[in-house]
Amino acid sequence: MRYRRLIVLCMLPTVGLAATASAAQRCDKACLERIAESYRAAYRQHDPKLAPFAKRVRFVENNVEMPFPDGSWDTVTREVGEPLVLSDPTTGQVGIYTTVLQNDTQTFIAVRLRIQDSHITEVEHVLSTRRNLSSPPTPIGDILTYKRDPDFPREVAAGQRASRASLVGHANGYFDTLQFNNGEIRGTRFAPGATRNENGLLFTDIEQGFRSGRYRFNNRVRDRDCFLVDELRSAVMCRGYIDHKGVLDEYRLADGTTTRSVYREPHTWSFFESFKVKDDQITAVESNFTGAPYYIHSPFTRQADRVYDALRD
Repeated sequence: MRYRRLIVLCMLPTVGLAATASAAQRCDKACLERIAESYRAAYRQHDPKLAPFAKRVRFVENNVEMPFPDGSWDTVTREVGEPLVLSDPTTGQVGIYTTVLQNDTQTFIAVRLRIQDSHITEVEHVLSTRRNLSSPPTPIGDILTYKRDPDFPREVAAGQRASRASLVGHANGYFDTLQFNNGEIRGTRFAPGATRNENGLLFTDIEQGFRSGRYRFNNRVRDRDCFLVDELRSAVMCRGYIDHKGVLDEYRLADGTTTRSVYREPHTWSFFESFKVKDDQITAVESNFTGAPYYIHSPFTRQADRVYDALRD
């Protein structure tokens, strides 16, 4: 019942869905993506006047709400490489994955923008750097050599696209598989050769990683919000949190091998994660995540999941 409840939560309308529906009629996909481009220019140049911001903007960076502009808006010095932009005219949401330098600090950044009446009303960043990924030590890519799946930004032929509900279902299946990882794949399918770009590092054969049961140390994947469905690109973008209670010590992989959890204390990953689906299979995953205080919640989460532990329940 608990898994079922989480799926229902993720399929609930995102914040202000009713309000954004009418706004979306005035800002189609091309309009949203022009705004995304203007946001990137404004961000790079530290100049909000270069993008159509509303009079009041809610700004959250790595789960902390602050006055706009602040945070990395003051430290970004250069954008590197080509961004991935996703958009959803139905909800008025835009997603951006890109790479920047903050002075000399390499940064993977994922952005969510909410658009109302062709103006940006919400900005949410997840920034990944070596410093904020240091507990426990986690690999991170190099923004100067990073290459994402070239198929992710492309539109998908109508016959290969997934419906909105199916895209959210695949995302939840992925999260359910990650949440209680005993080697079983739940609620989704992976295409042969499906890959995951995780903070700029390429992981191949991601299905085998799940089937090995190596992620058993995850206690929950909670507060899931799949806020953006890009129907033409057959992609979905979600926010969520992965909690580790730090209690699990040794455990067995699916092949019987004994291993030890790297999580020795309570710990949470905060993430923006997107999934490309073709022919009813996940073909690629793009993920930005960062370390966060244990059991943190997003300021944009309307109703947090009740406490649970997938390993025990």
